[in-house]
Amino acid sequence: MIKEILSDCETRMHKALEVVRQELMKIRTGKASTGLLDTVKVDAYGSLMTLQQVGTVGVSDAHTLTITPWDKSLVAAIEKGILEANLGLNPQNDGSLIRVPIPPLTEERRKELIKLVKKFGEEGKISVRNIRRDANEHVKKMLKEKNISEDDDKRGETEIQKMTDKSTKEIDSILVNKEKELLEI
Repeated sequence: MIKEILSDCETRMHKALEVVRQELMKIRTGKASTGLLDTVKVDAYGSLMTLQQVGTVGVSDAHTLTITPWDKSLVAAIEKGILEANLGLNPQNDGSLIRVPIPPLTEERRKELIKLVKKFGEEGKISVRNIRRDANEHVKKMLKEKNISEDDDKRGETEIQKMTDKSTKEIDSILVNKEKELLEI
């Protein structure tokens, strides 16, 4: 029974980490990364599709992304989708290929983005702590119902705390790396 609680706790903490990673991937660092365009939706063939479903996204240099549509008739729709995503990017269309220059970040914008990074990190840590609380409550409930021994209770709490510490350290590491990316160049 304890193993099920620990397994669920570990799975949920891993998901919380992935959410932090996904949110941070969307933050522009002044360098070209295909992850910047993951949220772009394109109106193609009467439905909204992701950019990856209608073309190939690539990095041509450190400050330029390229999108090669599989169907040349979608060039305008892709361009419109990038503009509507409010990413602060201005695509350039040459008829068959779309170039997306990534403008350099101002010092003020870097500071704003670092605050945002810290906010996402703190939200991730809060999520991990809530997962810890839920798991500990579940273990306590099992002890109260006499389904586990006090030793199992202590071992469970210790394991849950180890997972929490590991997840928190991982979030801190992710944040440090993202802040370094933002401060470079």
